[in-house]
Amino acid sequence: MRRFLCLLLFTSQPTWAQDVAGEFDYYVLSLSWSANWCALEGDARQSPQCDEAEDFDWILHGLWPQYENGYPADCRTSFQAPSRSDTAAMADIMGTSGLAWHQWNKHGVCSGLSSDDYYALSREAFDSVVRPPVFRGIHQEVTLPASVVEDAFLADNGALEADQITITCKQGYIQEARICMTKDLEFRTCGADVIRDCTMTDAQLDPMR
Repeated sequence: MRRFLCLLLFTSQPTWAQDVAGEFDYYVLSLSWSANWCALEGDARQSPQCDEAEDFDWILHGLWPQYENGYPADCRTSFQAPSRSDTAAMADIMGTSGLAWHQWNKHGVCSGLSSDDYYALSREAFDSVVRPPVFRGIHQEVTLPASVVEDAFLADNGALEADQITITCKQGYIQEARICMTKDLEFRTCGADVIRDCTMTDAQLDPMR
């Protein structure tokens, strides 16, 4: 009887399937304010993204396949990994080739695309969004409501609506602007797990390096 009960318990446990490349609902375009990332992490890592000679504002953190709730990651893919030259070619909008490599390995493999097509789509998504130029004019540390950052994106992207973008914060800093897009890169409503707007009224925004 004990053996039977153990077998029953074992066979009744759910089995979690591997996330399947290409099977997802929409994308999240994640844009990171470079100066804040450098203050939080990049300077300590001595990242080349944070070099004073660079001129980064909003960089492409990633284009993430998303379920209506949750997201796939680390999917199996038959496509080859990108070459060093492929990842290096993304550094102009991603800050470093290392980030491009990481994004492919975690998220790109779930897109159902080759690395070349995934990077091309990521660049297209990045270029389709106006990154508010007002923030480039900040020359000293400022604190501001996170909602101001969202409002700036809404003002400069006429087709974008409030439930299609969320602003995140980390350790008191503005962290990212996350914009939800269809597979055809049209703006769309974010899933409930993505819309978690930062409610800080005094979030820090550092000036560009």
